Parts: sequence; structure tokens; C-alpha cells
Amino acid sequence: SKQVYLVEHMKNTAQHGRMMHLKAIVFLRPTLANVELLKAELADPHFSQYHVYFSNVVPQEYLAQVAKADVHEVVATVQEFYADFFAVNADTFTLNLPVSLSLSLPKDMWGGGQERSFARAAEGVLGVLLSLKLKPTIRYQGSSDLARAFARKLQQSVLSESALFTFRSAAGGGGPPLLLVLDRRDDPITPLLTQWTYQAMVHEMIGVNDNRVDLSRAPGIRKDLKEVVLSPSDDAFYQKNMYANFGDLGVAIKELLNRYQREFKDNQNLNSIEDMQNFVERYPEFRAMSTNVSKHVAVVEELSRLVDQHKMMDVSQIEQELAC
Repeated sequence: SKQVYLVEHMKNTAQHGRMMHLKAIVFLRPTLANVELLKAELADPHFSQYHVYFSNVVPQEYLAQVAKADVHEVVATVQEFYADFFAVNADTFTLNLPVSLSLSLPKDMWGGGQERSFARAAEGVLGVLLSLKLKPTIRYQGSSDLARAFARKLQQSVLSESALFTFRSAAGGGGPPLLLVLDRRDDPITPLLTQWTYQAMVHEMIGVNDNRVDLSRAPGIRKDLKEVVLSPSDDAFYQKNMYANFGDLGVAIKELLNRYQREFKDNQNLNSIEDMQNFVERYPEFRAMSTNVSKHVAVVEELSRLVDQHKMMDVSQIEQELAC
């Protein structure tokens, strides 16, 4: 009733004891390890009710195990909610598979890690298709055994879950959408070249993990800026400049600072009760602007430091000559 929620990992529920006045929403990937955690929780429930949402298609044997474990009959809902991927931008997602390059090894050299990465990639793309309600025509790069194997695995998954893929075609016709599977190794140029746009530079030089940027290594960084969030969905400046090149980004940062300084001066002139009232009403907006300015200035300052430290201008010139 007060819009207060407790958010935690399932394996931590035993730390606070029973809270039977609360209902639980459980959101988890349909993996064996997660199902085992859910079964253990249902065998010794800490909440009055459980509404279980799986982020992808759930194998029937997992559902049977969950049903059998619900001896106290506390499960009220079980649904599939297709969100088995990490949305970076409105048009870009990732599956956070840092070892996926090892899939390029011959299949007879694959170990458990490669098998899991391959299966995870197929599951993730299946989840994306269900989330976007798309039943595509799948095409793959004929010269790549890996692309062929991935396309076939995905096609098998779509056929086996045909009851879920009953979406109508998009308005206007034009046939089904195309899912194109390409092999990253056929582009030797892009990995060679340093990217000089805002989002790409942060990704390559500092690192982005689920839209979070770790600035803790930046010299003299303020405590509240050691980790910042760069997300185009709730940051208008980032949305506008994420593809801006480094030079234009510097100009945009200067304009952002100038705008903030003008706002700051306006808020210093409190000559009447009305001025004070306006300031109080605008204070949350002003505070958010101040935080946003500090964040982007800190990120760009760290990028500049790294560019100088690693002599990226000289390196980039050599890269361009090699590529051309």
C-alpha cells in the first residue's frame, strides 16, 4: 500500500526468516539451477504466495518438478514472460556472452563452455523473437559452419514451439521478417579500428555492463560517480549524443555545461516569495540536471585521459593506414 518492495536473490530469502504477510513475484531464467532454487524455496516457503514468471520457454519437465515441489500450494501463477536478453538500446540487445568467440573453434574441440554458450545464444534469440512477436524466415551465411548450425538450431526451436509462433503478419504485408545469421569472423576490418563515437568509446575503453559504467579507476573521481548509468531511455543527452564523434561530443558537453550554469544563476536570484516557490517546484529537475552534467563530464574526462595515456590518436592513424 506504500509502494515499498523488497528485491532480493532467491538464494538469500532464508536470511530474513519468514515474511508471510508478503506475496512474492519470482522472475528467473528457466535453467536447472534456478529450478532447484525455486523448488527449495517452495519446500520451505518464506512468503504467503508465489507468482512465478520464467523469462523464456520452460521445458515441461521443469514445470512438473516445480508442481511436485509445491507441497504447501503457495504457487498462485506460473507464466512465461519473454525477456531473456539485455536491452542496451531500443535497437540493440546482448546476451552477455563474453566467451562466444570460442565458438569459432571446430566443433570437435568444444567443451562444456562452448556448448552452453551455443545453447544460451539460441535460447536468447528465441526469447527475442517471442518478445517482438516475430516468426521470421531464417537465412545464414553459407560459408560458415557455425552460422549454419546456429540457424538450424533456432529453426528447430521455432518448429518445436510452433504453438507460440502464431503471430499475424505486420500490417502492410511484405512477407515475413528476415533473420540473418552472420559470422563475425568475416569482418576483419571493424575489430581493427578504434571507434570514435561516445557509446562505442565508453564500451571499448572503460567498459559497459548492463548500462552501468565503472569509473572507480578514474583519478580523483567523486564517490557518487564511481559507478554511473548510461541509458538512452532515461537520459536525453546520452540519447542525442551516443553516436556523436569525439569532437562533436566535446562541443555538446560544453553546451550542456553552459545551460547548467545559466540555470544555476537563475536559481541564485531569489528576490521574492514567488521566486522561492518556483525554485522549490523546480528543485528536483535542477538536481537531476546537476547529476547528469556531473556524470557526463566525468565520463568524457576519463575518456580524454585514456586517449592521451594510450596515445589513441596515433594508434588510430596507424589502424586507418592498415585498414586502407
